[in-house]
Amino acid sequence: MHRFGKKGTKIDEASISQVKIQVPVEGNNILEEVVSRVNSNREIKTIWRIINVNAIDRLGYTDHGPTHFNIVANYGLKIARIFEKKGIEMSIVKDFGLTNDHAEVVIFLACIMHDLGMSIHRVNHEQFSLFISRDFLKEILDFLPLEERMVVESETLHAIISHSHGSAGKTSTIEGGIVRIADALDMSKGRSRIPYKMGKIDIHSVSANAIESVEVMEGTEKPVAIVIKMNTEAGVFQVDDFIEEKLGTSGLSKYISVKSYLVEDGKERIYKDYS
Repeated sequence: MHRFGKKGTKIDEASISQVKIQVPVEGNNILEEVVSRVNSNREIKTIWRIINVNAIDRLGYTDHGPTHFNIVANYGLKIARIFEKKGIEMSIVKDFGLTNDHAEVVIFLACIMHDLGMSIHRVNHEQFSLFISRDFLKEILDFLPLEERMVVESETLHAIISHSHGSAGKTSTIEGGIVRIADALDMSKGRSRIPYKMGKIDIHSVSANAIESVEVMEGTEKPVAIVIKMNTEAGVFQVDDFIEEKLGTSGLSKYISVKSYLVEDGKERIYKDYS
């Protein structure tokens, strides 16, 4: 079914319903149930569409919809699972006696809901995301016992606000720090294609267009290694911004090493070691 908005713009409900977030659940039954509930929730999918109208069509920004959220959620869960493997205790485990499965749910939900406030306004969207997310969280998590649900809700909201810019995003949980980092790792040229195609050429779009790939893996010097490959030196602006604005205030820099590589003529060389 198509419904029509202003100037005949189609809101394709069939297309919206086909949107799905795909992450490896790896035996986490709570996460599996949450992902299923998210993927069957048309309200969430519709608000993602609204976000991208505001972000892309009206402001000329990068994607802030399901593609972004899917990438961020996969980065977040990958970092979390490396931390778990390396024995780094999640805050929800340490402070509330819940499990790593609950921690992964917090990270997943914050990764897919952190920009919901963009449906209202870009400015202060982090704060707007809180009250929009809270309504969804109550519905999605209603299968959990009351105490578990309230802890997961609160920790998810904390992780959402943790992606704010600068010191406003200073977090007090491991999960919040992971979400802050995962959000920033969606920096490659694939994401910059939208403002670039629309003719928005500035240091942000040029730098993002220089990022070929971002890979998260187990590290040797630190538990997690992040490898960023650039096709020109312009990408360093994006990487430096990530180090200063996101990793530096995440509380997790002691666990994560970052290296950038410059790829030229089919050859790559290390450009900068931020460790």
